[in-house]
Amino acid sequence: MRVLIIEDSIDIAEAIESKLVRAGHHVTLAHDGILGEELAIYGEFDVVVLDINLPGRSGFDVMMHMRDRNSLTPVLVITARNQLDDKISLLDLGADDYVVKPFALGELEARLRAVTRRHQGIAKSLIRIGLLEVDLTSRAARADGRPLDLGRREFEVLETLASHAGNTVSKDRLYLKLFGHEDIGTPNAVELLVSRVRKKLEPVDVEIVTHRGVGYMLRAKIEAVT
Repeated sequence: MRVLIIEDSIDIAEAIESKLVRAGHHVTLAHDGILGEELAIYGEFDVVVLDINLPGRSGFDVMMHMRDRNSLTPVLVITARNQLDDKISLLDLGADDYVVKPFALGELEARLRAVTRRHQGIAKSLIRIGLLEVDLTSRAARADGRPLDLGRREFEVLETLASHAGNTVSKDRLYLKLFGHEDIGTPNAVELLVSRVRKKLEPVDVEIVTHRGVGYMLRAKIEAVT
């Protein structure tokens, strides 16, 4: 997952960042509402972690402006116990879930996975396509019951394509998923990663199809038979 954390408490933000990075996720931090809102609206993130009390712009304003700009990115709100009414208001504005301080980092990560799955229309953390299984929780994949040896970015390619199986994922979207706005990557790097994953899927009944000039699609090979 690509996660945006909008939290002015550096200790809390860095603790969440450390937990998520260790789990293999990409994390971007914003410590005020103005920068956080800009990143949330114009960035490419799978989920946003949003504190209520922020300098520059409140969590309410960030949430409202995101939905006014038709941003559909799921949002997990961080709230204190004395802010429960605020939590209800934020849910009404379009937030997807919340955690109450103090919270366990493991619970927060699990809730992030859950809201992301719901946003993608995936009910479970295990995606099955033919003989391919992609476990979003353990960040592992199996082909015909055998573990696939995937690097971190190779798994992210497979995770993204599997989450949108049967649909074309644009090259630009994959690029942002893999490298974000701050990292250095090239379109050729995306092609190389897709090629590596495609080769590792050769023994099973799924394939990655290239739609030139558009992007890539993961599908069961049987779907290609007419």
